[in-house]
Amino acid sequence: MTKPSLPDLLHAAVSAVGGTERPGQVAMAEAVAEAIDDNSHRLIQAGTGTGKSLGYLVPALAHGERVVVATATLALQRQLVERDLPRTVDALHPQLRRRPQFAMLKGRSNYLCLHRLHEGAPQDEEDGLFDQFEAAAPTSRLGQDLLRLRDWADETETGDRDDLTPGVSDKAWSQISVSSRECLGATKCAYGAECFAEAARERAKLADVVVTNHALLAIDAIEGAPVLPQHEVLIVDEAHELVSRVTGVATGELTPGQVNRAVKRSAKLVDEKIADALQTASESFERVMELALPGRLEQIPEDLGYALMSLRDAARNVISAIGATRDKSVHDEDAVRKQALAAVENIHTVAERITNGSEYDVVWYERHDRFGATLRVAPLSVSGLLREKLFEDRSVVLTSATLKIGGGFNGVAASLGLSPEGVEGDDVPLWKGLDVGSPFDYPKQGILYVAKHLATPGREGTRGDMMDELAELIEASGGRTLGLFSSMRGAKAAAEELRGRLDNPILLQGEETLGELIKNFAADPKTCLFGTLSLWQGVDVPGPSCQLVVMDRIPFPRPDDPLMSARQKSVEEHGGNGFMAVAATHAALLMAQGAGRLVRASGDRGVVAVLDPRLATARYGSFLRATLPDFWYTTDRNQVRRSLAAIDATAKADGK
Repeated sequence: MTKPSLPDLLHAAVSAVGGTERPGQVAMAEAVAEAIDDNSHRLIQAGTGTGKSLGYLVPALAHGERVVVATATLALQRQLVERDLPRTVDALHPQLRRRPQFAMLKGRSNYLCLHRLHEGAPQDEEDGLFDQFEAAAPTSRLGQDLLRLRDWADETETGDRDDLTPGVSDKAWSQISVSSRECLGATKCAYGAECFAEAARERAKLADVVVTNHALLAIDAIEGAPVLPQHEVLIVDEAHELVSRVTGVATGELTPGQVNRAVKRSAKLVDEKIADALQTASESFERVMELALPGRLEQIPEDLGYALMSLRDAARNVISAIGATRDKSVHDEDAVRKQALAAVENIHTVAERITNGSEYDVVWYERHDRFGATLRVAPLSVSGLLREKLFEDRSVVLTSATLKIGGGFNGVAASLGLSPEGVEGDDVPLWKGLDVGSPFDYPKQGILYVAKHLATPGREGTRGDMMDELAELIEASGGRTLGLFSSMRGAKAAAEELRGRLDNPILLQGEETLGELIKNFAADPKTCLFGTLSLWQGVDVPGPSCQLVVMDRIPFPRPDDPLMSARQKSVEEHGGNGFMAVAATHAALLMAQGAGRLVRASGDRGVVAVLDPRLATARYGSFLRATLPDFWYTTDRNQVRRSLAAIDATAKADGK
């Protein structure tokens, strides 16, 4: 039998989902197929509307070897598993003569733990050991969540937190879930045979396509213990997010509260002398943290160094002692032991990492009004880790709507540990970049407006001229505005002020769930939605409800961000331009994601307004603009108001 052609397979899949074939999608599918066949690597920028999911799924399914698809957002994972993959598998079946299997795999804490559910969570010492379902008042929010979880446990087939609607609080979920370190293991657990997390792993082992997330991909790479099944092809979607997700997984932290909980959990399991040593070290660490001021620690202060060494040594002794003792008087001893061990091991790992000190780590203090001080340690760069762990022994395709920064791929490639395109050498993974474009006609569908006449935004304080400009733009567009702010404080200040000045309803991130906010925003064209960085992705509102996207300022990292400033300094010490490589690249990615909210369909029209004159006047402005969609560009405020009014009038004439 002749092998079905890729164009025929793609045509069948696109027809099945009711889509339209795009030249960019065809080019992408061919590039993915070529990378898989050559066992090579690709960076593929595919603009909104390309249909990139099918662009990589069709060649991956046709290939026949196991493929892992890693995404950053839950929304895309669900779209792949619940919509795209079932339809594509059905559509390709007649030509492939097989029906590829697919499965979703997440970290263990995303699944309900039956042991926790039935035996209760080991509690901290002062609380005693009790059934969490009895302890929470049934009338409280927590009590109601726990009762609902117990009912859900009897009917769920997956135990996956994301299948529970409506959801529950993190506090409620933590009562019935475990981390991988706290898990007893299927062979030791009385509920191992029914375990939801183990069942998900087994499904993944049998699947041809495994859909996971960046965090699990990072854990698989960093911790050395394989979490994902063996696979020949890795496809990273939303790849612009990968570096920050891997950095998050590779970041350690210590707080006095966390250390205290570890002391309490382990105290009953070891002899008094060993427990007292950890208690003393904990108190010493707490005293140091009370005086901690936010900021980077280029040298570890002497008092912190002593406190961390004491913690490290005491934690090591507790770990050894827990492994050597048994105490049948402790209820559910194995679970109590495992939870205590997980807590103490984390303290030992982080304390030892900071004590050992590495030029490749950044250490800093953070302070929170409610929770006090936190000590953090993160890698200066994850590029070496990614080069070593990601690109070996498999073909890797990285794709996103925003991979070209300042007009080229090399910036993102460097953050992934790759050399410039075409550079060969030992241990240098070769890769090719491809921009398949977008089906949208950006110069005709959108305007990029920079408010050049405004004052340059400062670090603090309200911007009266910016508020006036924002109010006028919203009035001209008749509402229909997504306001993207560089801080939550900025979003709140704008919402408070404009609620008093405008008749338009203004929704604010945090006042409702994101899903509800987006639904209400899309339902009423007069409504505006204000939010911060986390809103810049995942807002997909095609049509006339979103015809103005406003960014209050260029979203550079804060100058006092310890990790970003350390990375910037490192680039400069190696002869590079730290500002462009770190701060400008960070801002460009965020702005490209924000601007991408405007045109989501071929009929969309509108304006992206940046209320920061530096995009027009600063030398780096052209670099940032080159990363944005190719909208028609202007700094003429009157022209933009006329355009917005015309777009609004057209939408109203169409009854929208």
